[in-house]
Amino acid sequence: MAIKIEDIKRLKNLTGVGLTDAKKALEESKGDFDKALEAMRKKGLTKAEKRGEREARAGVVGTYNHDGRIGVLVEVNCETDFVARNEIFSELVKDISMHIAASAPEYVSIDDVSKSDKDKVHKEFAEKAKSEGKPADMVDKIVDGQVKKYFAERCLLDQPFIKNPDQTVGDLVKEHNAKLGENIVIRRFSRMALGEVN
Repeated sequence: MAIKIEDIKRLKNLTGVGLTDAKKALEESKGDFDKALEAMRKKGLTKAEKRGEREARAGVVGTYNHDGRIGVLVEVNCETDFVARNEIFSELVKDISMHIAASAPEYVSIDDVSKSDKDKVHKEFAEKAKSEGKPADMVDKIVDGQVKKYFAERCLLDQPFIKNPDQTVGDLVKEHNAKLGENIVIRRFSRMALGEVN
């Protein structure tokens, strides 16, 4: 069966693989485009998945100062210097810095929360639930939900973005991954507020 060149190009563009791999996938699926795309996805060959595995070593350290009272330093990485100097990337770093100043997150993501911190919060919520007389069989479910919400409010990537609360900061980063065609990672940040002691 003859495979159409348009289908090969379309599959290549959607998955980020070479023309040969796209053609091979279409041949294996006997020209069924949807089956070929599904097979490529299962192999983990879609653009976004591949991007997430690529190393992000370039980038910038962004700064933001709010009225001389709140200062933020944030390291945002990408794959190339070309993107690091791009205006869209610079705007993203600025927005993230402003968000950190306004929302005061404690962690970049849930992966940065230590087990001891998670356990401590879990224990506090469990004791509270028991003291409120919640049914024993429901305590774990209730506590898990409360712990998830507690850390979502404190993890930068899970916080609603200040300029668009319908979107999380994590979604904003993913959107820029797609826009710029590179893996973008918020590596770390530091926030200082006048008179605050950490």
